[in-house]
Amino acid sequence: MSEQNSYVPPKVWTWNKASGGRFANINRPIAGPTHDKELPVGRHPLQLYSLGTPNGVKVTVMLEELLALGHAGAEYDAWLIRIGEGDQFGSGFVAINPNSKIPALLDRSGPEPIRVFESGAILVYLAEKFGAFLPTEPAKRAECLSWLFWQMGAAPYLGGGFGHFYAYAPTKIEYAIDRFAMEVKRQLDVLDRRLAETEYLAGPDYTIADIAVWPWYGALAKGLLYEGGEFLSVQDYKNVQRWTDQIAQRAAVKRGRMVNRVSGDPASQLHERHDANDFDTKTQDKIGKSG
Repeated sequence: MSEQNSYVPPKVWTWNKASGGRFANINRPIAGPTHDKELPVGRHPLQLYSLGTPNGVKVTVMLEELLALGHAGAEYDAWLIRIGEGDQFGSGFVAINPNSKIPALLDRSGPEPIRVFESGAILVYLAEKFGAFLPTEPAKRAECLSWLFWQMGAAPYLGGGFGHFYAYAPTKIEYAIDRFAMEVKRQLDVLDRRLAETEYLAGPDYTIADIAVWPWYGALAKGLLYEGGEFLSVQDYKNVQRWTDQIAQRAAVKRGRMVNRVSGDPASQLHERHDANDFDTKTQDKIGKSG
């Protein structure tokens, strides 16, 4: 604590890459590409460039859910972007997402390609394109979008706040961990109270609100995120647990979680997805590789 208390911010901040901890190689205070690299393009209209993080899982689950409903136009190619190796700073990726974050989507179905970045924007775009998982009645639509944007605003406290200082920061700072643990538990209570009232976040129907929130808070509820489950007493949020288990049983969710995944059981990793048959033939256990 003495080191924390002795720190005085300088008048002008300068970047010290060495202080970046685990993510020092991928974080920097400027935007733009670091190298020229074109992105691959597959045969389907929808081209997804992503990684199996919670934000990436949102989109692959959404696409698999659309396919499960029979929307053939939702067929997609999912290309792996290894953010630890700086793929997100290639010129081709930056052209689709100037913020250099996954996921990024390119829709080539029209006369001109349409780029969509930010996971919440991609969910809304796909929901409107295919007319699914986003209510059209004004009050229900407003409720759905409110929970979607709640997630987009809340997750930085969970990931960049709690997750960073609890799991990744090179120094454990009590104040920072306490601050963000308090906020994450408040968020879990918000969810738990809402899910005591209704089956899904926006009401009785499963929507993009659930698809957005589940990869973050469902994983947290099962102790899979930052190994912080016991620390946060996630088992106490019974309604979040019920909702998490219910969504996890959906076949499309199980498939979506596999796409662009590079950790865990090799049988659960499908690094690239170009066809529905890939789930049966191209997982990492089948091709003899992992990671």
